[in-house]
Amino acid sequence: MKLTLVGAGPGDADLITIKGIKALQQADAILYDALVNEEILDFAPPHIPKVFVGKRFGAHYLKQEEINEMIVQYALQYGNIVRLKGGDSFVFGRGMEEIEYAQQFGIATEVVPGISSALGVPALLGIPMTHRGASESFWVLTGTTKDHELSNDIILASQSTATLVILMAMHKLAQIVAIFEVAGKTDSPVAIIQNGTLPTQKIIIGTIGDIVGKAERAGLGSPAIIVVGEVVGKYEGFERQVLEKVLQPL
Repeated sequence: MKLTLVGAGPGDADLITIKGIKALQQADAILYDALVNEEILDFAPPHIPKVFVGKRFGAHYLKQEEINEMIVQYALQYGNIVRLKGGDSFVFGRGMEEIEYAQQFGIATEVVPGISSALGVPALLGIPMTHRGASESFWVLTGTTKDHELSNDIILASQSTATLVILMAMHKLAQIVAIFEVAGKTDSPVAIIQNGTLPTQKIIIGTIGDIVGKAERAGLGSPAIIVVGEVVGKYEGFERQVLEKVLQPL
């Protein structure tokens, strides 16, 4: 019996790791989340069970406790189980909770890291987490704590010059903006990326002072990431260079 946690990456099926693909190829059953691109399931043997156990804000399909129990049940029944999770299993993925539960039943465990959307999505848009003269560090936070409240760490982060990446936070965008306004950061650049790395990706760029209105007009919602910091300004230069390259005459 074995449980392998595999990070599926931020959305684009090509961004799963080779080791993740190998784990899928060797799986006897797969339990996968809502943010997993289902194209990735094609790497697994076609005959094995592939069970959706997705969770998303406001629409939980199964409770975490139920997922934990399913992991044990499937490991006992099938043997080699892959738990396929969006992004990286250890970045707000509750991966350690699942490992600790499985280990209580003598199930061997392994972790295959994935590309977190917090890093991968901005990178593909030319937005670095750190950049000399702009940002010496970065914070990755959740917009929703266990108690469904906004993390107090956002208050601390708003007082630094670090790049701030907030996941699962669109429903609290106005509250986040208010925190930055209190910190005197009204002019801080902000990017919001919905469905990052996918064909349905949407991007808006603004500042703390105008981002709420822009997001509403664009109809942005979850899943999306929010990036705050001077490095957001690198996006426009990156986009311009890509456009110029595309428009170059043959």
